[in-house]
Amino acid sequence: MEVAGVDGCPGGWIVVWAQADRQLRLLSASIAPTFRDVLDRTKDCMTVGIDVPIGLMERGSREADGAARKALGKRASCVFPAVIRPALGIQDYRQACDASEAARGKRIPRQAFTLGLRSHEVDLLMTPALQQRIVEVHPEVCFWAMNGESTVMTKKRSPAGEGERLALLSAVYAGDIASDIPPSGAARDDLLDACAAAWTAARYARGEHGTLPPDPPTDRRGLRMQIVY
Repeated sequence: MEVAGVDGCPGGWIVVWAQADRQLRLLSASIAPTFRDVLDRTKDCMTVGIDVPIGLMERGSREADGAARKALGKRASCVFPAVIRPALGIQDYRQACDASEAARGKRIPRQAFTLGLRSHEVDLLMTPALQQRIVEVHPEVCFWAMNGESTVMTKKRSPAGEGERLALLSAVYAGDIASDIPPSGAARDDLLDACAAAWTAARYARGEHGTLPPDPPTDRRGLRMQIVY
């Protein structure tokens, strides 16, 4: 079966396709400018893992984000809070902060605001039916699961961090992942994160996955608020 992993990058979205047999085999990687392009290009995939919040709160914080931060421990700061729905789609950072402060009493971190713009792009097209095969992942949670549910403590953009993540990917992918070059518009860490997302997509397709939280709630649109690993 074919699966895909998707991660946001400067060029839009990096999409990695993999053949999921006993080991994963990387097929190709390319840049999709928009999430609609991602959907079009992955329509034949059994499952797609994407690093973006799916399912949003009206106020307060998602249980999924808190569970992921708890799992990662000292690396909890890697999990940015998902934007709340009242702030979704607001293009101006200050206006988004005002909406967030009114709804849940605190402003939006700059990185969470940027992630919120991507989440809005996904939310416009996501449906509960589509969520049966398009699932939310978090790369650091993927690597945590790949590492026997033990957090990878090195930073992903450091030489040591890249080496550690490559070692984990090399154990689950056939071939030499280290020699693969990211497509123009994506960085090296984006490629590795997308490969980790594809690994989780394969686990989901086989029914071998877990979710944070284990019994995820749904938002007002019926979307499950969960991080798959």
